Amino acid sequence: MNAGRAGVFDDNDDLLDVSSFAPKPAAPSGVSSDQVRAVSEVANFRSRDPAPLPAPADKRPPRRYRTGRNVQLNVKARAEAIEAFYAIADAQGWVLGEAFEKAVAALQREIAGQE
Repeated sequence: MNAGRAGVFDDNDDLLDVSSFAPKPAAPSGVSSDQVRAVSEVANFRSRDPAPLPAPADKRPPRRYRTGRNVQLNVKARAEAIEAFYAIADAQGWVLGEAFEKAVAALQREIAGQE
C-alpha cells in the first residue's frame, strides 16, 4: 500500500484498493419493537414522532369580499378588542373594512365634538 495520498484525477486503480471495505452484517438484537416500546413508555422516554398540531380554538370562517379596498392595515391589539371588533362587524353585517371606516368616522366626530 502506498503511503502517499491518492490523486483525485489519477487513473491508477492499484493505488486505491477498496475491495476489503464492506458493510457489517446487522446483528440480530433479539428484542421486538413492542418490547422496546413498553420499556420506553415505562421510562417516560419522549417519542421522536412529530406531535399532531392542535386545532385552532377560535378559527373564524374566511372573510373574502370584493369591496375595492386594496390597502392593508396590520394592528396589534388585545384579544378582547379584536373579538369586540369582530362581534360588532358581525352583528351589523359589515365587512371588516366597512367596520373600520365607520369606527374612524365615529372617532373623527367624537374628536370634533371635544374641540
